[in-house]
Amino acid sequence: MITRHFGLLLASPLIFALAACSTGGLSTSKDSPYAPGRVAGAEAVDGLLVGHRLMEAGEYELALRAFTRAAGEYGMTVDVLAALGSANIGLGRLGQAEKLLRRATETDEAVPEAWNNLGVILMERGEYAEAAQIFQRAYALDDGQSDSIRDNLRLALAKSDNSGYDDVEEQQNYKLVRRGSSDFLIRSIP
Repeated sequence: MITRHFGLLLASPLIFALAACSTGGLSTSKDSPYAPGRVAGAEAVDGLLVGHRLMEAGEYELALRAFTRAAGEYGMTVDVLAALGSANIGLGRLGQAEKLLRRATETDEAVPEAWNNLGVILMERGEYAEAAQIFQRAYALDDGQSDSIRDNLRLALAKSDNSGYDDVEEQQNYKLVRRGSSDFLIRSIP
């Protein structure tokens, strides 16, 4: 019995010392380096908006998660499919991106950026003739307003016309570059 009370006597000062170090309560302090937690009852920010902001910051994995949350909220709309495809391009998952972008472009509501990104994937895979057709559709939907789509179209037409080039050399001279939040461009590397 004495040893049990003796153990409590030794543990009591330790518990009081640790309690004195506490900030007081279960909430985090204002100067905490960690992001704030969820606020009960607060309205969530649109997953598409968050995802596009994360894409601009180069955080493709987090953007993919935000777009997936948006898919749960809105369903697999054209905008969600195109956004998921763009995030997958950023992550280098061209197969998944192609499937999503093809689904997005099957409807009449597809935006020029979705067509452009699908064309970029086809260019990466060496399917220049189909890429040229896709870029032509994107350029027509955009009314010729986008310089990046026009440049991609020119490159696809040049590659589809020139069948005698060296594949290895061409792949080393071009690079996939992100423009904006979800638009990709093929650039030549000097």
